[in-house]
Amino acid sequence: MESILLKSVESCRWDCVSLGEVMLRLDPGEERIHTARNFRASEGGGEYNVARGLRRCFGMRTAVITALAKNPIGNLLEDLLLQGGVDTSLVRWVPYDGIGRTVRNGLNFTERGFGVRAAVGCSDRGNTAIAHCQPDDFDWQSIFATSGSRWLHTGGIFAALSSSSASVAKTAIQAARTSGTVVSYDLNYRESLWKGIGGKAKAQEVNRELVSAVDVLFGNEEDFSATLGVEIEGVGDDFTNLPVASYELMLRRVAELYPNLKLIVTTLRTAHTATQNDWGAIALYEGEPFHVPQRPVEILDRVGGGDSFASGLIYGFLAGKGAQWAVKCGVAHGALAMTTPGDTSMATLSEVEAVMRGSAARISR
Repeated sequence: MESILLKSVESCRWDCVSLGEVMLRLDPGEERIHTARNFRASEGGGEYNVARGLRRCFGMRTAVITALAKNPIGNLLEDLLLQGGVDTSLVRWVPYDGIGRTVRNGLNFTERGFGVRAAVGCSDRGNTAIAHCQPDDFDWQSIFATSGSRWLHTGGIFAALSSSSASVAKTAIQAARTSGTVVSYDLNYRESLWKGIGGKAKAQEVNRELVSAVDVLFGNEEDFSATLGVEIEGVGDDFTNLPVASYELMLRRVAELYPNLKLIVTTLRTAHTATQNDWGAIALYEGEPFHVPQRPVEILDRVGGGDSFASGLIYGFLAGKGAQWAVKCGVAHGALAMTTPGDTSMATLSEVEAVMRGSAARISR
């Protein structure tokens, strides 16, 4: 496995750009979706959450490549993006037809879960502006060669949105690689996104092609199995209490199949209840494993925890901190993000560093 080589800070407008859909998240708080009468609005999206975390927690210069329908919901999303500090200059605005017959903005209703009741997500995201985009709708030369970005992050959620979104991702990845930009991809398998367009077979067809062109790969054991067909031998669908050695073997198998990959990462999660998980990670970089053992974490809202892990790890590499530090940073940031509501992190860098040091949760005043 080769090392990750980054372009200089001075040569690039952005440290990281993310390609993906941004949805309006509607959160019923302590209620259920089907019984709630009030919802808290925020923004979220698997790929966007990484750029947002890098900006707000780690102070990186980030932008999101996406499209929004030009209506009040799109304007609300723009306002949320601006509050998150992510550069919106790459957002493509699409005219709205009045009722969403041809284009709309996506909605995501999310229950946090508690105890034995698991978290629940109900997406309403068909026919969205970004799903309709074609590869030539964005000026990739301007983004990656003229302005420049040190890192591009995208993933399997975006690739599953429509018949054209995988082509958009492929074009972006090729343009980024040509300009020397490091590319990361989060498999992020969602059965609901793939079941109507060919299921796991289609997911594997699309993801195998895209993964063969990127530098960094994120995923968990289900992601590797469902989207790449890489299994942990003798395990099946039960990933409970697996030894770390089994995960390392899985990562090495992925590395054999995709020699282009420089870094492969999986989070380690054992969910005892919706609110009590064990949480850690293991990465394979330059042929060596870097492991942060699972530790108990208490969870308020687990959605976006993996994205915050990714942004913490990416920050570690962007900041030149080394692989072990980066994995520890990702685990700490993901754990903190799951203590607050919404898809996106509310953590600060000092809080992340405190968790990395093992500091107790004493009151700060």
